Amino acid sequence: MTSVKNNFLPPGLVSNLEEVLLSKKKKNGNSGDDDDENKKKTDEKTDESAEPSTSDSVENSDSSKPIVLVTNGDGIESPGLVYLVEALVREGLYNVHVCAPQSDKSVSGHSVTLQETIAVNSAEISGATAYEVSGTPVDCVSLALSGALFSWSKPLLVISGINRGSSCGHHMFYSGVVAGAREALISGVPSLSISLNWKKDESQESHFKDAVTVCLPLVNAAIRDIEKGIFPKSCALDIEIPTAPLTNKGIKFTKQSVWRSTPCWQAVSANRHPSAGHFMSNQQSLGIQLAQLSRDASAAGAARRITTQKKNVEIESVGAAAKSGTNRVKKYFRLEFLDKEQEDTDEDLDFRALENGFVAITLLSVNLNSESDTRAAALDWISAQRLGNQESSSSMQS
Repeated sequence: MTSVKNNFLPPGLVSNLEEVLLSKKKKNGNSGDDDDENKKKTDEKTDESAEPSTSDSVENSDSSKPIVLVTNGDGIESPGLVYLVEALVREGLYNVHVCAPQSDKSVSGHSVTLQETIAVNSAEISGATAYEVSGTPVDCVSLALSGALFSWSKPLLVISGINRGSSCGHHMFYSGVVAGAREALISGVPSLSISLNWKKDESQESHFKDAVTVCLPLVNAAIRDIEKGIFPKSCALDIEIPTAPLTNKGIKFTKQSVWRSTPCWQAVSANRHPSAGHFMSNQQSLGIQLAQLSRDASAAGAARRITTQKKNVEIESVGAAAKSGTNRVKKYFRLEFLDKEQEDTDEDLDFRALENGFVAITLLSVNLNSESDTRAAALDWISAQRLGNQESSSSMQS
């Protein structure tokens, strides 16, 4: 898949610069008529920049087909998302739209981007309307459902995945792919998050294609039953696919466990860390360039974004490290998660079922008051899909 980079300026910066140019023209004695004409052109340009996608999404959409939105946590170019979108397009039954992070945000949790501008660029996935976003999976889903990016605001189903690595247990709270599905649920849209139990020395990219083969019947069944009105209400499901997808032992409705990998913080030597310690994002760099071109524009918009950028998290303590001028020391640490064995043998827990070779499906919930009713409805629905798969396998064997 090839991403298409538009590199257009964020609408806010366009507006700031054009306001500065207009004010300078006024100072130079331009007539009121010229000013009105310039303001009209400015408004038109700003409107065009603020709505980059509406015409594209309309042109590529067939209103007779249900809309399916796909996002993920690993980034728009990850094989799990690409193979899933290509399969949905081949089905020919849906309008497939993609709004996914432009880079890996797989452990971003349910984070959103506030007081910062995110960039949206068109991307190429054959047969789908696709955009990559310089934000988190939650940003992507929230933006897509807002009506600001696409001409619609409510797809039939949101699918988040296929993620590289399981999201079982407490990893659901860290997981960007699960957060994408949860954000859809919060907005009242049914959703699925899908992950492949990737293992370093065992898994390979072709397993993502196998994972699509396994999960696609569930996706199709969910869309069919949503249209019929028989899919469980207020429901989001986390689907965990075993390491060898095609040899799975079937579907199991599971309970969320408390399993997670062990967090391991490692100290990083100061001389191995860049001395500057502050990396400038693309937006920051762009803001500084604009400031150099026009101090007025910088004050109006670009510099404001620089000052509101999130700063790198630095942990300061009084340990042994190079001292600064204020007698404070700065240390650097890196977080890694280490796998650990779990002693819990409950076969109905998500991670245990997954390790035993089952496709583990767990209910995601944001409303504890209705969770028991939703869980019962989800169990009935999954049982029906499992029975249907068994009957399909029996007929194929006979």
